[in-house]
Amino acid sequence: MIPAAFDYHRPASLDDALKLLAQHGDEARVVAGGHSLIPMMKLRLAAPSHLVDLQDIAALKGIKDSGGAVEIGAMTSQRDIIQSAALASAIPLLKETAEQIADPQVRYCGTLGGNVANGDPGNDMPAVMMALDAVYLVKGPGGAREIKARGFYHGAYATELKDGEILTAIRIPKPPHSHGSAYVKQKRKIGDYATAAAAVVLTMSGGTCASAAIALTNVGDTALYAEAAGAALAGTSLDAAAVAKAVEAATGIAQPAKDARGPVDFRKSVAGVMVWRAVEIAGRRARAGR
Repeated sequence: MIPAAFDYHRPASLDDALKLLAQHGDEARVVAGGHSLIPMMKLRLAAPSHLVDLQDIAALKGIKDSGGAVEIGAMTSQRDIIQSAALASAIPLLKETAEQIADPQVRYCGTLGGNVANGDPGNDMPAVMMALDAVYLVKGPGGAREIKARGFYHGAYATELKDGEILTAIRIPKPPHSHGSAYVKQKRKIGDYATAAAAVVLTMSGGTCASAAIALTNVGDTALYAEAAGAALAGTSLDAAAVAKAVEAATGIAQPAKDARGPVDFRKSVAGVMVWRAVEIAGRRARAGR
């Protein structure tokens, strides 16, 4: 289908973009890579009168290392994340996840900010950001503010972003050298959303799990932070009994919809398998010093 008519704007600065949003209010929508919004416009599920394209705003692109954290501009592409050797060394989970998003064509244009900001429960990066305890930097009419990823998502396409605000960057604390991480995803075919996926970040000390964070993709109205599942691993050797408790806690909060990816019980079961595999991989990597 063809989208409804709209006016197209391509501002060169963040301030200009914010002015456009303030001027047009509810009639305006921001577009980054466009892989979520444009299909919705074609289906007439979204019909903004004004489209504000952020592609020309250089200040929203790039990867900065501040020592204890990495700050990634919202308009940085998934390909740029994959290509950054420094980022792969500091936070390898980001490259691992980006490589599983859609296909190469999408990754060339799709942005990190677009993936995390619109609240699509099928997007991969929100769960990863929760597991990494990332912070989202936003700017709007009321100035700049910070929002933790773990408190950003309310439901499908519902987030903490206020009217007129734009996500400008994502700040991610660097995990310690003793950490291990994994993003494990099951999908029907290349380019598809996950049937279920799990992100795990954990640290080991003397053969014992010192901390763990687990988050789930596409088994709820939004990405889910499984706090109790991570707590079930802390203080254990990641033995089978501990992992089973973590799986039980994670699947206990999963509420997937019945759709073409399978019935509810099947998708919850897949989520449990993804958690188990991700914990095993993350634990192995932590023990190896990765």
